Amino acid sequence: MQAASATNTVQQPKAQRLLSLDALRGFDMFWIVCGEGIFHGIAAVIKSKYGLIQNTINWQIKITGQLSAIEKIFVTVSNQLHHTIWNGLTFYDLIFPLFIFIAGVSMPYSFSSQLHKTGASRREGQKKIYAALIKRTLLLVLLGMVVNGALQFKGYEQTRFASVLGRIALSCFFAALIYLNTSVRWQIIWLLAILLGYWAAMMLIPVPGYGAGSITPEGNLSAYIDRLLLPGKLHRMVYDPEGLLSTVPAIASAMLGIFAGEWLRKNDVTQNKKTGYLLLGGAVLLLLGLVWSIFFPVNKNIWSSSYVVVTAGLSTLLLAIFYYVIDVLQIKKWCMPFVWMGCNAILIYMVAHGLINFEATSHFLFGGFFNMLPATWYDALLWTGVALLQFALLYFLYRKKIFLKI
Repeated sequence: MQAASATNTVQQPKAQRLLSLDALRGFDMFWIVCGEGIFHGIAAVIKSKYGLIQNTINWQIKITGQLSAIEKIFVTVSNQLHHTIWNGLTFYDLIFPLFIFIAGVSMPYSFSSQLHKTGASRREGQKKIYAALIKRTLLLVLLGMVVNGALQFKGYEQTRFASVLGRIALSCFFAALIYLNTSVRWQIIWLLAILLGYWAAMMLIPVPGYGAGSITPEGNLSAYIDRLLLPGKLHRMVYDPEGLLSTVPAIASAMLGIFAGEWLRKNDVTQNKKTGYLLLGGAVLLLLGLVWSIFFPVNKNIWSSSYVVVTAGLSTLLLAIFYYVIDVLQIKKWCMPFVWMGCNAILIYMVAHGLINFEATSHFLFGGFFNMLPATWYDALLWTGVALLQFALLYFLYRKKIFLKI
């Protein structure tokens, strides 16, 4: 009897990492290092062409019927590449939790590999994992401060200690501790305790001058904790979007990624079934999060529990799509630039946020060409040049197998 097709057969253990995971990580990173600049630039051209109105508060461009279908797509994408002012969700609000979710998906693969290396006992493997976790966490926290300008030595009051990299480090660190030291049952209990406990704290603990249950920028409990305990400068004056208390629910974002990673690692489940259940799980999470948002609004700034669940749902759906197209159907060529970026995600984030001025380099190399075209196209072309430079660098590093591993 002949074997079934590859997409329906039970998977055998694979030593290599999922290409779809690297691609999704690179896709996520693309938008914040160059993608947003390209789409904002093209949207600006369209805005100028038709005299469109742009809201100077949330930066949304009003779409009118005079735009062509492709123009509407560019403007819509550009509109989605701005954070919401407070409550609500745009695609740009998904980028950060998606990265943490992906880090969670990677953990079962990474830890399993370290625990099952030949010649090492489980205890020795765990010691190495804990040592690496502590090192990685401290290093990312420090690098996050560097990205924020800590080495400019502006003084304690002008130094921002909270950071994107710091939240990634802390949320993944505590999620890893829970994963490595508890059963699945207790992991679920921890997940629920974090999400429900954070909701209860935000709703029930009174803030001096504002009372309990305030979800305003200055009156919510998370903001109060930031003003009370977070050292140095707050990014938004009265609160920090990467503050102390709001980092706690980010642990749940990583844990939901861990559950997805454990599901993908199963060797007794077909690839089609894995994809189907990821799609189902993502849809259920999205629905639950939307229902929860009625009582606790979706809000990136305070990383609300409903925000965790909604973004985990969307992240799971994206993972399912990338996994099915790349690892199941084996359609890979289109995603390789994202893979180059995903394999060096932290490096390109650091480089693009201050270590290399890609915009100046793009202007220096391609400025003559830019001047041949209408001035309204300058930003779009400049950022296209930035993307070319970044992908060229990342391709070189990928071919040379040079990866920044933290």
